[in-house]
Amino acid sequence: MSRSNPESSPVTTRTGAVMAEIRQRIGARQLLPGEKLPSVRGLAATMALSVSTVVEAYERLVAEGLIRSRPGAGFFVADRLAPLSMAQIGPRLDREVDPFWVSRQALEAPAQVIKAGCGWLPPDWLPQESLRRALRQLSRGADGPLVDYASPQGLPALRQLLGRRLGARGVEALPEQIILTESGTQAIDLLCRFLIEPGDTVLVDDPSYFNFHALLRAHRAHIVGVPYTPTGPCLEAFAAALAEHRPRLYITNSALHNPTGATLAPVTAHRLLKLAQEAGLVIIEDDIFADFEHSPAPRLAAFDGLERVVSVGSFSKSLSASARVGYIATRPAWVESLVDLKIATFFGGGQFGAELVLGVLQDKAYPKYLEQLRLRLARAMFEVGRRLTGLGIQPWVQPAAGMFLWCRLPGGMDAGALSQAALHEGIVLAPGNVFSVSQGAGDFLRFNVAQSRDERLFGFLARALERGAAGRA
Repeated sequence: MSRSNPESSPVTTRTGAVMAEIRQRIGARQLLPGEKLPSVRGLAATMALSVSTVVEAYERLVAEGLIRSRPGAGFFVADRLAPLSMAQIGPRLDREVDPFWVSRQALEAPAQVIKAGCGWLPPDWLPQESLRRALRQLSRGADGPLVDYASPQGLPALRQLLGRRLGARGVEALPEQIILTESGTQAIDLLCRFLIEPGDTVLVDDPSYFNFHALLRAHRAHIVGVPYTPTGPCLEAFAAALAEHRPRLYITNSALHNPTGATLAPVTAHRLLKLAQEAGLVIIEDDIFADFEHSPAPRLAAFDGLERVVSVGSFSKSLSASARVGYIATRPAWVESLVDLKIATFFGGGQFGAELVLGVLQDKAYPKYLEQLRLRLARAMFEVGRRLTGLGIQPWVQPAAGMFLWCRLPGGMDAGALSQAALHEGIVLAPGNVFSVSQGAGDFLRFNVAQSRDERLFGFLARALERGAAGRA
């Protein structure tokens, strides 16, 4: 009788599956250094395997130095781990439509690809003439903005203008409380560096902007999702998360929520801030879509007075994604430390982008551009919503403004599978589970109405839904 290869035997294959599962969790920082692994019996029950298989897998991982055993206490992640692998973040089976993939497909796609799932406006919707005028003005001015570093806190004239713009939304911020950054993402990254340590718990909305998840995982935070409602986060779930997890931070959009398009209700905002105060929680409020509003919605930063709420934003959505300028508005006591951290990680920043943004914002044509943009978005919201509803794809809420429709597919259809199929027809979609920590939005899609007006998109959706209905029949 020939001897079988042990590497191909069923027992060894099952052992390898357990090892791969633990490696994936550690690589994705779902299990942190020193953290206890699932019990042998618990993992065996979860994976429908024998206890001996899990024991063998754990012992092999101990031999590799990835985990360690404490007699009588169980198995624990080793204190020193290999560098973080961003490729291991998130379920591997969903890699084709995970947040990194969605972003890269939209960013790298040629012009003919329909970017219905992306998070920005088409180039011809942006104020290109105002940008060209500002560029000409810069070219005729002093040399500094073209070649030199900016001051660490950022261009004073732009910070003054930002203070006035924030005041129009009810957020009182002196120029001295504002720090310019290279983007809204950099602003949140700086705040995470300042406020949290690896292993700290951070609350996010469920669903929420998928790059919040990616950024927090890069900071090795423990992410907890709070169900989002049409008026803001579910307060009962929020209070329960505070009690159970004692988080350091909560990151959200208030004015125009991404991906749902919902608007925070004043009563929810007040109750949320009371809970945050009692728990000593800091809130980062991402206000990147402010220019899309017809009238200012409630802001946590306005009610709070920048005591425990930090307001961040940028101009990548309404002005230019190439002019990389964002900002932080925060309590005075934090400014100096944040500026020092900015120097340590990004040095002085550039003058060019800030001067360019200032020039566009001061252009007399900019207010008219915003007025026309809001009207254009409102028309697109109505038309795309009407077309989607006609196909049986239902918006979760009717947004007051903005560019996102958060929609449920009929019959529990799998948005991930639909998104994979769309790629073959030159369409990038944004399936719901890339926004959901709990993976509870499998039948949702986020549509960018400004990028969803092509007949090819509706033709593809109609065919896919027809096939799905035929399969269910």
